[in-house]
Order: sequence, then structure tokens, then C-alpha cells
Amino acid sequence: MRIIILGAGRVGESVAETLVSEANDITVVDPDPERLRALEDRLDLRGVAGNGVQPSILRAAGADDCDLFIACTPLDETNLVACKIAHDVFGIPTTIARLRSPEFRQGDKLLDKDGFSVDYVICPEESVTRTIHQLIDYPEALQVVKFSQSQAHLVVVRVSAGSYLADHSIAEFRAHKADVPMRIVAIYRGDEELPVQAETRVRAGDEVFVLTGKESVRRALHAIGNPDRPVRRMMIAGGGKVGLRLARGLVGQCSVKIIEANRKRCDYLASELPSEMLVLQGDGTDEELLVDENVADMDLFIAVTSDDEDNILAAMLAKRLGARRVIALINRRAYADMMQGSTIDIAISPAHAVIGELLMHVRRGAVAAVHSLRGGTAEALEGVAHGDAKTSHLVGRPIEQIKLPAGARIGAIVRGEGEGARTVVPTHDTVIETGDHVIIFLPHKRMVREVEKLFQVRATFL
Repeated sequence: MRIIILGAGRVGESVAETLVSEANDITVVDPDPERLRALEDRLDLRGVAGNGVQPSILRAAGADDCDLFIACTPLDETNLVACKIAHDVFGIPTTIARLRSPEFRQGDKLLDKDGFSVDYVICPEESVTRTIHQLIDYPEALQVVKFSQSQAHLVVVRVSAGSYLADHSIAEFRAHKADVPMRIVAIYRGDEELPVQAETRVRAGDEVFVLTGKESVRRALHAIGNPDRPVRRMMIAGGGKVGLRLARGLVGQCSVKIIEANRKRCDYLASELPSEMLVLQGDGTDEELLVDENVADMDLFIAVTSDDEDNILAAMLAKRLGARRVIALINRRAYADMMQGSTIDIAISPAHAVIGELLMHVRRGAVAAVHSLRGGTAEALEGVAHGDAKTSHLVGRPIEQIKLPAGARIGAIVRGEGEGARTVVPTHDTVIETGDHVIIFLPHKRMVREVEKLFQVRATFL
């Protein structure tokens, strides 16, 4: 696929890095030639220096023969205009715009073909907020992703010493927890992937990836890790876009304190949020302030300023002072990967949070959703099975007969639509039906193309 990415900032760089690894033809447009040269030296892509809203620059980037245009500069107006030019002047079939303002919603008339011609909207701030809210809802989890209108959940949880799974084999665990419908699709011990086999013994501290239905999530989490108490008291360091979005979504849910350094921003936050939410002017890395505000009593401390180093330091300090759980927003993916699971319980990368939304539009076949896992090395993919036994690689076949790459696993099937939808945790003899949403865990991204082919019907399908 030929893809043009406008903007070589943190989001654009992460998008380019992900898509290049999948053998796409990538061109990045940015006004900074030095930044482009650094990207070209590190990744197999082409850089074009210039203003991406100028048709001549887009033509030089190959817009006349382009399949996908992604505008992810920091400015909404630039991204909107660039998508309009990409569609109207060059006829690029699919356009994606990064839009920070909540005023722009996918599907609005302003964004349709008669407007700015934006097919899909991505917003890293919104993706991060959604990720954090899921971690608040399920405090035992390290990561939660949802499939098929939230019918199925993939949860990542660290095995606790007091759980039955610790020091037992998967077969023993399944026999003991036979009443909980869930399927273990991956186990990691540090950076080592363990085989998901009946005889595999799990230790405390291992990360376990589980697929289950929405009604069984809490039982699955409690079976693997010790039940964690709900988040009642929370402190947010940073009152920017993410901090404000997060606080607004927590109104009436828990007690919230926000620490923000800028006085004018504090005044704005106080005017936008209910009076029961306390807004404090100060530095999230100020030990005295954290102690005075009883950080040790917090169920959750979240650092979401615009500075990676401040977020890391604030989260580490809060943990040392007694906060039960800490989360840090870290833009640099290398930093995020390094800090995850250390003193900081969870490190979130905005670029990583939004990657899945982009990947869905470059996947082949009937792919409904994609979620990037383990820093982008693994992936969970939801595809829709179409056709019949003659035209489909999936329909009419039991799970054990489906040819998956080694290590890939079907974790759940969502069958039916709307209120009648239900999640099926498959066994070896479960037969896939047409219309089923099949969720597959891929431990390595190199398997993607092979799995995509499973959801493509043969030419005889009408």
C-alpha cells in the first residue's frame, strides 16, 4: 500500500515506524529537512521537505498514485486542509486526519466529501483518555482492549502470588476455574514468550493475556490476580488536554485532585470542572506538595503533563511516597517500554494508543478492529468471517482445522448482532459460522499478512 504521512512529529514518526515494518511504501512530508533525514536514516521510507498543503509538494510525494493519506501535524487546520486537497485534487481514496479539537466528530457534515473530505478521525488525547478510563474500571489489569462493540475483552494481568494460577499448570488452572469462560492466548515472563500449552507452569509476576466476554471480565481478572479495590481517590499531575478530558469523565465516579503548574490554566480548570474537584497550582514533582496533599492515600496517581521526564519523576515519587498505583504518560516509546513494569506500574504512549485505529484501515480482508500490544510487537485482530465452506477459509471449519501461523491463537468469537450478540470462548471443535467476529492474538506482526488472508473470500463468492 502507498501511504503519505503528513507531519514527522512524535505521532507521525510512530505511525511511519509501524507501517514501514509491514512492507508498505511510505512517504513522509514535513517542513523540517533535518528531521526527515533522521527518519530516512533509521527507517526504509522517503522524505519530502515542504508544506504539505501545497499541491506541488504533495505531487512530489507521489499523491497522484497514493492509496492512503494520513495528516497528523499538531495543527487541526493544517490537517483538515491537507485532507481536502488530497481528496479533491489528487483523488486519494482514503484520508485520515489527526484532530485535537472535540468539536470535530467523525461523520459530521463538516468532514464529509462536501466538506473537508476526512474519512476517519484520530485523536491521541482521546485514545489515551479512553485507555486510562479502562484501567480505572479494571484496576487489576495492565491493559484492557475491547472488540465487537465491547462484547469481548482482551485483558492483560500480572499473576499475583496469592492466585491459584501461580505455580500451577494451565491444565490445572482450567480444571479449577472451569466455571469462568475465558481463554489464555499468551503468557510472557519478562520479554520471553511462553508456550500456551496444558503443561506450561505459570509463576507469580508473569503477564497473562486473556480473552473473555464482557460479563466475565471481573471473574477472569480475579481468577488470575488478587482482586484490587476500586479507585476512590485519585490525583492527576497535569491539567492539559488529557488531564481535563480525564477529569471530566470522572465526575461523580471518584474523588479527584488535579495539580497544574500554570496559574491561568488552573483558573480555567476550576471554571470547567465541578467544585468538588480540587485544582491545585504546583509541580507534580514537588515532594512537599505531594505529602501535604496525602498522596499516600491515593488509589491512583496519574502524571499526564507534556513533559516525559516530569511524568516519570512524578510517578516514581508518588509511588515511593505510598500511592497504591501510578500511571505515567510517556511520549517517547523507548522511554515507555523501559519504564513499564518498573517503579511505574503502567506507562502509556499516546502514539501507541492510537496506532490500532490506524492499522484497521491498512489491513486487508474484512478486518473490523486492530489493537497493538506489547509496545507494537504483538497484535490482536478482529475479522469478520464471510462466505460459506466453499468460498471461505474459516466458515464451516472447526478451530482445530484452521491453518494459523505458529503461535497465533483464536481467543474468542462474537456471534450475532446487537442485543442478541454473545461471546463464544472456542474449543478445538467449535465451528465458525458466517458473520462471526473472530478475534485472533498474533505474538509477532510478521504473521499479519497470513492471518489477513483467512478473512478474504475466494473469487467465487458473490
